[in-house]
Amino acid sequence: MHVRKPKRPRLSQFASRLLAQWRQLKLPLESKSVIVAVSGGADSTALLLGIDELRTSGNVSVTVFVAHLDHQLRNSSRKDAHWVSSLARQLGYTPVVGRAKVSEIAQARADNLEQAARISRYEFLERTAKRKHARLVLTGHTMDDQAETVLMRLMRGSSPAGLSGMEAQRPIRTGSDIILVRPLLLMRRNQTEDYCRERKIDYLHDEMNEDERFSRVKVRKQLVPVMQMFNKRVVEALSRTASLLSEDRDVLLDSSDSLLKQATKFSIENGETKAPPLDVHVLANAPAALRRRALRQWIANGPAGSTRRLEMVHLLAVERLVTGKEGGKVVELPNGHKVRRKRGRLEFEAKND
Repeated sequence: MHVRKPKRPRLSQFASRLLAQWRQLKLPLESKSVIVAVSGGADSTALLLGIDELRTSGNVSVTVFVAHLDHQLRNSSRKDAHWVSSLARQLGYTPVVGRAKVSEIAQARADNLEQAARISRYEFLERTAKRKHARLVLTGHTMDDQAETVLMRLMRGSSPAGLSGMEAQRPIRTGSDIILVRPLLLMRRNQTEDYCRERKIDYLHDEMNEDERFSRVKVRKQLVPVMQMFNKRVVEALSRTASLLSEDRDVLLDSSDSLLKQATKFSIENGETKAPPLDVHVLANAPAALRRRALRQWIANGPAGSTRRLEMVHLLAVERLVTGKEGGKVVELPNGHKVRRKRGRLEFEAKND
């Protein structure tokens, strides 16, 4: 007698799109642990609910941990953390809540609140992933977040690599084996809100998302609506542009890696493996696009370990050390480190030098 297997329940449109992106990104379907970052807003809540639907339907079988960082910037933040924990337990998942005094961290690092909050959040997510033996951290960034990121970088005068926006997958930190994944980058913010309503799950409203003292909020509330007067689908257009530039970036990355290896070959052969000096003559003969990409990667691999505040003006200044004819000149990077040209090589100098 032939026994029919029970049919899997039909997926909602949101979960179907999430599953398609899950497969596109080649995320594990089973036997792995993942960290889902949940602030309690519509985007991250929808991500958690979507993953829950995929698990309930049998399309995905991964172990889920729900991570929430209390930034302690608002009186209601502890209540928000409790709300996220309750939702996680209601769905059958283990919540992991951390706390960080972001305002104090911002002062200590001379950062703005947005940047300090972002760094604190990713540090917490990486620690959580290591503790739970998970290699993947999933966040709820949407197409709207991507458009805002591109606009903010455009106004700062970013390079094409910067204008390629947020990557769907990348190491959570340079050199880390924990991978940050953004599976909702092809979805709009209103779709996450609709899905939460469809699941009859409320979501939190952070008043800081309405505070136009923050640059991202100002872009969202003021700049994007003006641009939509010229193109109603400007968010999709900006996302499409970022995607095209991302494809170009990937090609450039392979070529610039080869250039960087060539420019550091002599130094590595002589035992200088930590932030090795660059051969100016090798770089000077390379196309400008490859040279700048190689320089950016070299700076990222240097003492600071990041290009977080590096803007195009800094990169061009370092490039002028390469294309100029004089040695002895110095460029100061925004992280306090310096780059000097000396005897045909570019070298890092520590902050105290």
